[in-house]
Amino acid sequence: MADVIAVAGEALVDVVPAPAEGYFEFAPGGSPANVAVGLARLDVPARMLARLGTDLLGRRLRAHLADNGVDLSHVVEATEASSLAIVEVGPDGVADYDFRIDGTADWQWRPEELSGVLDDVVAVHSGSLALTQKPGAGVLRELLAKAAATATISYDPNARPRLMGDPAAVLPGVYELLAIADVVKVSDEDLRWLLPGTPPGEILDDWLTRGPALVAVTLGGEGVLAGTSSGLRTSTPGRAVEVVDTVGAGDSFSAALLAGLHRRDLLGPARRAALREIAPLPLDEVLEECVTAASITCSRRGAQPPTATDLAEALGR
Repeated sequence: MADVIAVAGEALVDVVPAPAEGYFEFAPGGSPANVAVGLARLDVPARMLARLGTDLLGRRLRAHLADNGVDLSHVVEATEASSLAIVEVGPDGVADYDFRIDGTADWQWRPEELSGVLDDVVAVHSGSLALTQKPGAGVLRELLAKAAATATISYDPNARPRLMGDPAAVLPGVYELLAIADVVKVSDEDLRWLLPGTPPGEILDDWLTRGPALVAVTLGGEGVLAGTSSGLRTSTPGRAVEVVDTVGAGDSFSAALLAGLHRRDLLGPARRAALREIAPLPLDEVLEECVTAASITCSRRGAQPPTATDLAEALGR
């Protein structure tokens, strides 16, 4: 079946505050893994390209992905330990992250581990730490460059300042990926770190000249600003919701964006022209789905993306 969306990158464990004050609990996480789960819950065939450890945490990550219907046929069984992200949630529900990733499984990619992973794939999504952490980042970047010939490329910078270092050093790598990406989702928080002082609309216009057909800039509770390389510009307001935390909200947005384009037959190299020329109404419909999916995730503890039924009910469809 040639409509699979592959997601390449980290599947790690979030150490998150537990309901009991002063305690923490372990939860499946990692931006790419969250996107894969989000796609599967939206009834889109999703294939995870990850290196999962054989330790206790790695086994739990594997079970979580499998239980959500994610294809694990190309997951690498890694000998290294699983990665950890320690999550702090502020009074406003916004999450901050600290990491324990030295020598862990997610970043040790070798080219031969990715043989055959693009078979039957209509789109490839990646981003965040997997595309910046050595030694594996270069291997995944080469995979995306190769995949561009046969699949839509989706990219989310998903900046993690504590690990990525100097934004001025990171930005050239972002621009390299924009040159091969078709769909880009980026948050205003990412942009404030990468390009401080530059308005999101100005960055949107610039990034659309660098290669992508579609760029969406998420604005937290304010919604999303988006545009296409054909000149369309639009925005969708946020949805009022009682925020529990923002963990995984951006990943749910990315999953809904790809799922919406998938349902409208706008993925794959043969559909690049159609994606660039997407009309205002279908784009606004897709963005409403994305904002709604993200808001549902914000109303839940941890990275819990909605199912297709959850999303349809919230949209009144």
